[in-house]
Amino acid sequence: MSDFAIADMTLGGGMLGICPLPGRFRDYGTDLATVLAWRPDVVLTMTTSAELERHGAARLGQDLAARGVAWHPLPVEDFGIPSGEVEAVWPDFVPLLARGGRVLAHCYGGCGRSGMALLRIMVESGETGPEALNRLRAVRPCAVETQAQMEWAFAGRMR
Repeated sequence: MSDFAIADMTLGGGMLGICPLPGRFRDYGTDLATVLAWRPDVVLTMTTSAELERHGAARLGQDLAARGVAWHPLPVEDFGIPSGEVEAVWPDFVPLLARGGRVLAHCYGGCGRSGMALLRIMVESGETGPEALNRLRAVRPCAVETQAQMEWAFAGRMR
């Protein structure tokens, strides 16, 4: 992905979206406007606070809240998987998606960590791991970059 764009797909009655960090490729404000135009109910930030700060996105949570969008910062190191601390606060998005909600996940590049998060949500929604991975990679070919990320996502709690 050489520019900021949101790839999306349906899940249940809702939508999942995946994108890089707002501000990575161009002006943060322009990317934030793109995020808001997608109309997310929730934005999952899978980057560290240092990554947000480096790219002028340190206010992302405040900017989203000011526009009525819930923000879940779940920091994971690049190419990593969530720590036990992040795992303990992992939200249940299945009911929101069943009501037609929209969940947008981003990391730095919009591939590994955000793909892992969406794959986990898909598995928690009842899709098999391989089926979910194929559907996700159909819209974002680079989604989920490591075996550890895939295993973490496949271990999602069935609801």
